[in-house]
Amino acid sequence: MYKKMVIAAVFLTFVVVVVGAYVRLQDAGLGCPDWPGCYGHLVGVPQSVDEIARAEQQFPQRTVEGHKAWKEMFHRYLAGALGLLLLAIMVIAWRRRSELRQPPWLPTGIVALVAVQSTLGMWTVTMLLKPVIVTLHLLGGMATLGLVSWLALRQRAWLPAPSGARYLRHGAALGLLILIGQIMLGGWVSTNYAALVCRDFPTCHGAWWPAMDFQHGFQVARELGMTAAGVPLSLDALTAIHWTHRVGALVTLLYLGALAIALIRTVGYQNVGALLAGLLLLQIGLGMANVLLTLPLAIAVAHNAVAAALLVMLVVINFALSRTRANLA
Repeated sequence: MYKKMVIAAVFLTFVVVVVGAYVRLQDAGLGCPDWPGCYGHLVGVPQSVDEIARAEQQFPQRTVEGHKAWKEMFHRYLAGALGLLLLAIMVIAWRRRSELRQPPWLPTGIVALVAVQSTLGMWTVTMLLKPVIVTLHLLGGMATLGLVSWLALRQRAWLPAPSGARYLRHGAALGLLILIGQIMLGGWVSTNYAALVCRDFPTCHGAWWPAMDFQHGFQVARELGMTAAGVPLSLDALTAIHWTHRVGALVTLLYLGALAIALIRTVGYQNVGALLAGLLLLQIGLGMANVLLTLPLAIAVAHNAVAAALLVMLVVINFALSRTRANLA
C-alpha cells in the first residue's frame, strides 16, 4: 500500500504541476482574490446573483469571473489532495520505518516543502502575481515532483550501475542542474509575460543580439510589469528575459543531447538515452512552436508538461547511476 501511495503521489504531483501551468497561462491565477477560499467560499465559487453581489461588495476592486475562479479552485483542490496524500505517506514512513527499512526523512522533507509551497501559493494571490513569488512557486512544484519521484524510485530493487556507466554520474548531476536552471529561466519568462516579446525565430526583433536591458529584466524585488523604482518594464528588459531563455535552451540542448548520446552508447542505458533524446527534441520543437504560432494554449501547456517529464527523466538517470554495491547493501 505504501508503494502504491508513493507512485500515486508522483502522478498526482505531475498533474498538479501541469494544471498549475494551465491556470497561469489562462491568466486565472488571480481568479480568486483570497486564500484558501474563493471570495469567502471554501467550497465552490460565487454563482448566484446574490452571491456575486456580496463577493463584489466584499472585494470592490475585483469583478467575479466564475470561469477563472473555478480553474483556480480546481488547482487548489488538487494541491490540497496531494498535500493530504503526502502527509499520509510521511506518517506511514515514520510508523513503519523498521519494516520499510527506509529513513523517514525524505517524506518528512517533502511535507515541509509542500508547506512552504502552500505559503508561496497564498503569497502568489496576496502579492498580486509578483514574479519572484510565482517563479519560486513553480520551482517548488518542480522540486516536489523531483523529490517524490526519487522517493518512488527507492521503493523498488535496483541492480548496481555497471562500471561502464559510472563515469556518467557527475555528468548526469550537472545535466540535472542545467535543466533546473533552464526551468527557472522559463518560469521567469512566463511570470513576466515575456513569451511573445520576440516573435521571430531564431533571431529576435530581426537581430541575433537585440537591444536588451538585463539590469531591470532580472531585478528580483519588483512588482509585475514594473522595475524596482516603480517604472513600467521596458521592451528591452522583457527582450533580455526572453533572449536569455533561448540561450539557456541552446545550452540545455547541447549538453543533454551529449548526455543522451553517451547513454545510448552505454550498455544497459540505450533506452533511457533514447527517451531523453526524444523528450529533449520534443521540448525544443514545442518551444519553437510557441513563438512561431503565437503561444497556443495547448502547446504552451505541453511545453510545461514536457519540462516536468524531462525533470523526472533526469531524476531517474541520476538515481540509477548512483546505485553502487555499497549503497545497496
